[in-house]
Amino acid sequence: MNVIEILFWFLSVMALGGAVMVVSSKSPVHSILYLILTFFAISGHYILMNAQFLAIVNIIVYAGAIMVLFLFVVMLMNLNADSEPHQKNKWILYIGGIAGGSLLLIIVAALKQTAAATQLVQMNSGNTGLIKNLGMLLFTDYVFPFEISSILFLSAMIGAVIISKKEA
Repeated sequence: MNVIEILFWFLSVMALGGAVMVVSSKSPVHSILYLILTFFAISGHYILMNAQFLAIVNIIVYAGAIMVLFLFVVMLMNLNADSEPHQKNKWILYIGGIAGGSLLLIIVAALKQTAAATQLVQMNSGNTGLIKNLGMLLFTDYVFPFEISSILFLSAMIGAVIISKKEA
């Protein structure tokens, strides 16, 4: 095993461990901190794929700005044991299970359709993480999902403002 493979496996274990801890942690603040750890591990994977721009953007935007917003929302909502409902609705558990199973099916179907050999050829060409190629793909092939994500972020900001308003 060479150093890159060891680093890949270390980052993979760190990302998966952080993701599991995000879901299993009882404290929302601890979940956010584990999510930051996961983002740093993913940035390490970007560096291994010669996508330095994506790694820096991931650290600055997600691990920096978005996590500060998450912490702000968690502390604004004042989540503690006193405000939690004592009895959980069983329908929410069923719907969550169905949604999780659907997500698993979508991920399995997406992984079946990817051709690993063509991805390896593209990664080894050395042009994968260049900003010019990323911009061309983002504003030609993926312009619709890019605009939809901007609408999603706008609606999330409006929702955060509505939640933060005190009822008068």
